[in-house]
Amino acid sequence: MEKQPQWWQKLLLNFVASIVFYTSIPLPYVNGLDFQAVSRLVPLVGLLIGGILGLLDLGINYFGISVLTRSALIVGLWIAITGGLHLDGAMDTADGLAVGNPERRLEVMADSATGAFGAMAAIAIIVLKTSALTDIGQHRWLILMATCGWGRWGQQLAIACYPYLKPTGKGAFHKQAIKSYTDLLPGLLLMLAVSGLFWLINGRRLLTSIIMVAAGSAIATLTGAWFNHKLGGHTGDTYGAVVEWTEALFLCIMTTL
Repeated sequence: MEKQPQWWQKLLLNFVASIVFYTSIPLPYVNGLDFQAVSRLVPLVGLLIGGILGLLDLGINYFGISVLTRSALIVGLWIAITGGLHLDGAMDTADGLAVGNPERRLEVMADSATGAFGAMAAIAIIVLKTSALTDIGQHRWLILMATCGWGRWGQQLAIACYPYLKPTGKGAFHKQAIKSYTDLLPGLLLMLAVSGLFWLINGRRLLTSIIMVAAGSAIATLTGAWFNHKLGGHTGDTYGAVVEWTEALFLCIMTTL
């Protein structure tokens, strides 16, 4: 009789599956991965991505590279680590929203060709992230982790709260993994802990931690709600758009701190 994996082994396998699904991080082949529940651990994947970017940022800074060039390199590596998955979704979503006829929007979003509005959305996101990072001088590693984490918690929120507009697709099975608000709590608690690190690092930064939580949760909520308002639900592309726009806008807010 085959021995069943223990709970921690299942959790580890699900985390590996999430990394494989959402990133281009090279991992050794693991047999029997189940991708049906990858969205449950996506905020943790976000923290992993942010942590890698933070380490790379520290390494680049060691060579004395200017902050603007360093920020541009980090944003480029950011896209590479995610395989452009979320940015592609943001581009397709922008192309779809540019169509005046609501009935054709999903058809346009499904087209692999990038239109003018998709290109403009990608440029706006990249410029916002690069310029915001340039204006952030301290604790960049922690802000990068918080940014990637809140963006993916916003994705979970969109999955839980709004209908999925396609019968099939890469994002269709996410609705089966995140069915209620209770499935959002682990990710939210994780992000509260990450934001609280500012306070632990510097006891005078309690207000910063509070603003990070307020800004991250508000932006993640509003971006998903806005796309739902425009389309009447979500697709895999809009999940990616929620991640990208939450990250970009959250970084902009962090420049004020």
